[in-house]
Amino acid sequence: MKYLFNIWQVAKRECKILRVNRIYLISMVVFPLLAMLFFTTMMDEGLPEDMPVGVVDLDNTSTSRGLIRRLDAFQSSRVVAHYPSVAEARRAIHENQIYAFLYIPKGTTDELLSSRRPKISYYYNMASVMSGSLLMKDLKTISNLGSAAVGQATMRAKGYTQEQMMTFLQPIRIDLHQIANPWTNYNAYLSTVLVTGVMMLFMFLISAYSLGMELKFGRGKEWLKVADGNMVVAILGKYLPQALIWLTMIFVYEFYLFGYLHFPHQGDVWDIIFLGLLEVFASIGFGIFAFGLIPSLRMSMSVCSLWAVLSFSLAGFTFPVMGMDGAIQSLSSLFPLRHYYMVYQITVFNGFPVIEAWLHIAALLAFSLLPWLVMSKIKNAMLTYVYIP
Repeated sequence: MKYLFNIWQVAKRECKILRVNRIYLISMVVFPLLAMLFFTTMMDEGLPEDMPVGVVDLDNTSTSRGLIRRLDAFQSSRVVAHYPSVAEARRAIHENQIYAFLYIPKGTTDELLSSRRPKISYYYNMASVMSGSLLMKDLKTISNLGSAAVGQATMRAKGYTQEQMMTFLQPIRIDLHQIANPWTNYNAYLSTVLVTGVMMLFMFLISAYSLGMELKFGRGKEWLKVADGNMVVAILGKYLPQALIWLTMIFVYEFYLFGYLHFPHQGDVWDIIFLGLLEVFASIGFGIFAFGLIPSLRMSMSVCSLWAVLSFSLAGFTFPVMGMDGAIQSLSSLFPLRHYYMVYQITVFNGFPVIEAWLHIAALLAFSLLPWLVMSKIKNAMLTYVYIP
């Protein structure tokens, strides 16, 4: 009972600090809410639509104009300009006026009708991977449709049935089934991890900041006195209010995603709640560990910032970890966001049992227990260190 009473006293002290210092309200409530709204509304259409595309049509026949109309009808593409030469179209790409253009040389239709295999070209900008990939798919489809249209007209003139024509034009029919996210909704795929990464960044920083402020204003001895000199009690009491606030924000975000926006998920609600608990405890644990490793407000927050930013690259949701260099693959295991992403993909997104993600769950639990390694160092810093700006 004594330990519980001391934890309660430290928690009340921490609540007063949270109420007085506005940086906590801004970093723990305002900024996370802004991040939630920003990312989910930025990609609310799921996929980019009507991306600007140019055309260089030197053939200018009914067949080439038909191809251009089909390209303009695609969801991702919108033909915004016609250019008299390839050089001007390339200049438009360099000036970011368009993302891609289709080049149809003179005589294309004549060569198609005479079965001489004409060559049409398409150019796309891969500086933006998403737009480049989507437009490349549309332009490639249009290129294939050009030859298919002529072949279909020829076979129809020869009396072929529709089934016979499709056998020649498309000998293998693809039956595509996209699992878990059949709409290819980038919002449902990216926002769930991007916002989590942003919230982990704030959890890292606030966890280290709280300890750094005790050291900066010389309140460390008072803090330990309230905890009766027990460092475990001091840590539990200090971070209990913060953990409750972060859990509230996480659960609000999860309800917003899966309850209001109806993002697809195969896992049940307990998987989502369990993952939120792991996220909060692992993030706070890492922030405390960073300060214990380097008992300096400035340096510990710098380490937390660096670790959080690198997490976005090494988590694997933008570029697969298995495609990275072997050494980088090993380093990816040192980032909590990587394990969060894997648990989310396995249990929530694809609906597999929790046991399938046991290794990544164990890693998040290990991050939660990291403060045990630096308890004595944090206590020594509070009792003996002098703050140096």
